[in-house]
Amino acid sequence: MHEYGNGEGRPVPSGGPEDGAEHGGADREFLSLERELTVFLRRARASQGEMAREVHPDLESAAYGLLARLDECGRQRATELAAYIGVGKATMSRQLRALEELGLVAREPDPADGRAWLVHLTEEGRSRVGRVREARRARYVHQLAGWDRHEVAELARLIRQLNLGMEK
Repeated sequence: MHEYGNGEGRPVPSGGPEDGAEHGGADREFLSLERELTVFLRRARASQGEMAREVHPDLESAAYGLLARLDECGRQRATELAAYIGVGKATMSRQLRALEELGLVAREPDPADGRAWLVHLTEEGRSRVGRVREARRARYVHQLAGWDRHEVAELARLIRQLNLGMEK
């Protein structure tokens, strides 16, 4: 399967029916956005799987985002993690149990609420995630070496804006 879905592995030229020309100009930008996001997300899923395996060979692809969130934000309740990732409590419990078995996360009682638990990276988890995240940043620097720093910052700002808009 080719990235762009046209069987040729290259973008479809704009202005044709694939680009929404028959629907008027308003749809063209959104169809282009949908096509590019599809390619981006497909590549991101593949990359996430690779990063997960770099952290630990038995790590599920979906768990990498959970580890990255804990690395960025520190201790959190499982319910907060589930809400952020967009999964249910049962799925989060299963993922956390697997991460605990791999020695990447640990739980401790929440001092603010004795009924709740806080999840955090273990030293091993922090070390492994840190190495993978640094390697990923180095790949971004290499892949975007021809970009102006302002363009990189603008891309980050626009993706953040998209993510915030999709939270609602």
